[in-house]
Amino acid sequence: MTDTTEPEAGPEDAKSEALALISAATEEGITVRLLGGLAVRVLCPQFPPRPSRGLQDIDLAAATPSRKALQKFLLDQGHQPDKTFNALYGHKQMYFVSAVSGRPIDVLIDRLEMCHELVFRDRIGRLPYTLDVLDVLLSKLQIVQLNEKDVRDIVYLLAAYPVAQSGEPGTISLELFRPIVGEDWGWWRTVTMNLEKVRALLSDRAADLVPAGASCDPAEQAAAMLTAAHEAPKSMRWKMRARVGDRIRWYQEPEESTHD
Repeated sequence: MTDTTEPEAGPEDAKSEALALISAATEEGITVRLLGGLAVRVLCPQFPPRPSRGLQDIDLAAATPSRKALQKFLLDQGHQPDKTFNALYGHKQMYFVSAVSGRPIDVLIDRLEMCHELVFRDRIGRLPYTLDVLDVLLSKLQIVQLNEKDVRDIVYLLAAYPVAQSGEPGTISLELFRPIVGEDWGWWRTVTMNLEKVRALLSDRAADLVPAGASCDPAEQAAAMLTAAHEAPKSMRWKMRARVGDRIRWYQEPEESTHD
């Protein structure tokens, strides 16, 4: 289901531009992958892209061993860096403005830190253009305050990729999922809350939310993930935090980054 086509880059299409950038970096031996809404577009080419306003950001993921080479590559390609931001935070995040289209290019190193910390470093090479399906899905499921576009991205992924017990790439791997929700009660709380929310929305709005040609039933997929989350072995850390429950906030408030 993954779109491996290498289209020509054009300022009117963020997906084309992003795939061309990743292809060029790969030719230089640099590992970089998409996440965010563009990753969902690449992973679900059979579904219509959701509408976006203005220039869509290009959100990239890389690992520490590739960071310096990727930074040089982006500079050599003419993309304009936020020098102050990159000097302060470049060890974990870099920011550029595309020389092709003027789009923001946001690069995360090793992990996504929003409501929860998603460490993708060791799984970055599982698919050719995007992070692993599970990582892209978790990047949405970790959002405590879901909006409409997040819900649609979650439903698209659940409708396109089967939940599987194994760790096979191209699936929503329960083998990779269970340790994440079994180690950290906060992760478990947010993910189960959002899967329940998505199931409820699907029961009311399936005709609106489920795309034509879906190969999987997203409600059943969400239910399978919920079962796995509840049955996953829990760490002592998880059990201790569970005693406190919702009385203390279990997630981080995402910080808004400012750029020159």
